[in-house]
Amino acid sequence: MAETDRVIIGVGGHAVALDAVTGAELWRTKLKSSGVVTVAVTGKRVLAGTGGEVFCLDAYTGRILWQNKLKGLGLGIVTLPGSDAAAAAAMQEAQRRSAAAGG
Repeated sequence: MAETDRVIIGVGGHAVALDAVTGAELWRTKLKSSGVVTVAVTGKRVLAGTGGEVFCLDAYTGRILWQNKLKGLGLGIVTLPGSDAAAAAAMQEAQRRSAAAGG
């Protein structure tokens, strides 16, 4: 399945992948809270923010790859990049800077 064949949404403490053509649910992953979940897709990864934490999910399976509790920052809404292109550009720029710095 290509990345454009699915839509990732955040709802009720879950990240959910839907088939972009049929709307059928492909996977559902329960996150920390039952509140608002923000999502951003970056290639094969989904970043999901809820309850003051960030989760990284596999975009094909919904499996949680890692999470960060963002200690000391509260339990509010986590904002994420607005689009795949913005997130990919930010990641590429960070990699470019790291390489230029010898990292």
